Amino acid sequence: MPKAKFFTRDQILEAMSKTKSVKAAARYLNCSYQHLKPFMKKYVHPETGETLFDMHKNQCGKGIPKFISHNNTFKKREPAILDIVEGRVDASHFSPEKLKYRMIEAGLIEECCSNCNFNERRVTDYKMPLIMHFKDGNTKHYGLDNVQLLCYNCYFLFYGSIFSEREIEKLEGHGSVTMKIEEEKLQLDDYQMKMLRELGLQDKDEDDPYSLVSYK
Repeated sequence: MPKAKFFTRDQILEAMSKTKSVKAAARYLNCSYQHLKPFMKKYVHPETGETLFDMHKNQCGKGIPKFISHNNTFKKREPAILDIVEGRVDASHFSPEKLKYRMIEAGLIEECCSNCNFNERRVTDYKMPLIMHFKDGNTKHYGLDNVQLLCYNCYFLFYGSIFSEREIEKLEGHGSVTMKIEEEKLQLDDYQMKMLRELGLQDKDEDDPYSLVSYK
């Protein structure tokens, strides 16, 4: 009979740094929630005096968007994210923003700029200005060697502008313009659309799920 997995404090701290809840940390360490829980309750953080379990439990779901919350009821179970990443399941059947967040939550990619390590969050809604870039240009290819998260600055420096010159001119001039961006060039997520609405460039939309920008 194989021995149960033993986890050190360092292993758990690493899992905590890449996830947002105890359940996600258990998935990252490839074990069950019930197996990991006593280890996390055993270890105490030297600076805060809290157990790692108390530090990482996330009952209010902070930083976890509503569409990925485990409290939601899904009509049918979604496939494992690895099946999509490794190409066994066609990614075109799923929303890009959900896939990207599932990759982050599972610890497959780190939620920071892969070039400069930028990981600052906006305090109002806990969102981070990151763009999912597909190295081969295929937005359905989610292989770990093909995707990377880049901050707006690094994307601009290495791959191109988010806005056209005309759009920048309007933004800097505080003018009002209706932006029409061709779908074949880029896809704007709700986070960026909200930013444009705040600048008066788009009509208001009540829906505001967490998402990332996907370039083709």
